Amino acid sequence: MNKINNIAFFGTPILAVFVLEELEEAGIVPSVIVTAPDKPAGRKLVLTPPAVKVWADEHDIPVLQPASLKHRDAVPELANTDWDLFIVAAYNIILPQWVLDLPKKQVLNVHPSLLPKLRGPSPVRSAILRDERDSVGVSIIVLDAQVDHGPIVAQATVELPEWPVQGYVLDELLFREGGRLLAEVIPLWFEGNITPDEQKDAEATFTSKFEKANGEIDLAGDAYKNYLTYCAMEGWPGIYTFIEDSTNGQSDGKIRLKITEAEYTDGEFRPVKVVPEGKKEILWEEWKRAHSL
Repeated sequence: MNKINNIAFFGTPILAVFVLEELEEAGIVPSVIVTAPDKPAGRKLVLTPPAVKVWADEHDIPVLQPASLKHRDAVPELANTDWDLFIVAAYNIILPQWVLDLPKKQVLNVHPSLLPKLRGPSPVRSAILRDERDSVGVSIIVLDAQVDHGPIVAQATVELPEWPVQGYVLDELLFREGGRLLAEVIPLWFEGNITPDEQKDAEATFTSKFEKANGEIDLAGDAYKNYLTYCAMEGWPGIYTFIEDSTNGQSDGKIRLKITEAEYTDGEFRPVKVVPEGKKEILWEEWKRAHSL
């Protein structure tokens, strides 16, 4: 399996790159990659390509970056080409029906959960936040017009030596496993040796996009839930708490502390490093001593 098969890959962040790397390892290379437009990033708002585009350029694979897929004439390279298969992994845009209808072998999607559990935009981090170790795994589905609804082509449960794990660790683990599973599936799919199974919609659970407010914790609250939140919100939005700031025995009001590193030991949640509002990162114990806590 190689570029002889006309495959288009849809994806944007580093998560999609993990899938591409596993496919490449198996000798499956897309003919074109469809990803998001370059966007300003960082404090200086430098126009930055998505991770998938960087990977594609390194591998001399053509890249399409449509701002929208609503109309056929917006992406003539897609609409006017004879495609065998489309692959979608972390593309974050719902493909319209005209795109779904293009490839002969339909559209396969890598989803990092055991569908129909954890449909939606945050399956990996929601599994951690909800403490759903039994839902950890990957699914390959035939993409249809509904979100994470299509029939299941293959699934794999992922066994973890410890739980919970930090979000970025589980992100990579599941998308790489998804890439490996997809690489096994594609030859069988082209040969017509797989019959997809419809999902049991009555058993479906759903996730939503995280917001900044999801990262707030109460240090006096449930320690294990605080640690689950820390693991799930790693990267963005991160976790933070509001704490009474006191110096010389006097209260100066509550301030916001971002917790950048934490641990869970002996049933206790312990911040290790924090970033006070407007200041640099500091060890939690040092900050406590300086503020009479």
